[in-house]
Amino acid sequence: MPLFIDKLAISSPDFDGLTRIPDRLTADGGNDIPALVLSGAPEGTVELAIIVHDPDAPLAHGFTHWVVYGIPADATALDLTVEGVREAPNGTTGTTWFGPQPPVGHGQHHYYFWVYALNAPVDGTPTREEFLALHADSIIEQARYVGTFSR
Repeated sequence: MPLFIDKLAISSPDFDGLTRIPDRLTADGGNDIPALVLSGAPEGTVELAIIVHDPDAPLAHGFTHWVVYGIPADATALDLTVEGVREAPNGTTGTTWFGPQPPVGHGQHHYYFWVYALNAPVDGTPTREEFLALHADSIIEQARYVGTFSR
C-alpha cells in the first residue's frame, strides 16, 4: 500500500501532540468535544473524514471513540453544525464523541486523531472498520495527531 502523506494536518488547541488529553475531554471528566484544526487538504479532495481510535484498548481491534464524515474539503476546523457533516457509530454504538476512559491501571493509552482526505464521498455512516474496508481506495492523503491518557 502506498503512503498517503504530504501537507494534510490535524491538531487541537486543547492539547499538544503526544501530551495528556485534558480531563474535561474524557468520558469521566465532562466529555467535552475537542476542538480540531484542519489544514492542507490536497487537490481533488471531495470531503474529509475524522476517526479517533485507541489501539491500546484491551480489545481485538482497539476502541473507536469518534467517527465523523462529510467534512468539507476546505474546512479549517471541525464544525458539526455544517450541513452534511455526520457522526457515525463509535465503539459504544453511540454516534457522538466518547472521550478517553481506559481501564484503571491499564497504563497510558494513545488516542489517534486521524483525518482522511477522500476523492469520493462516504455514503451513510459506516463504522471505522467498514470505512477502512470500503473506502481505502478513496483516501488521497491521511494525517494524525496523537494525545495520551491514563487513569
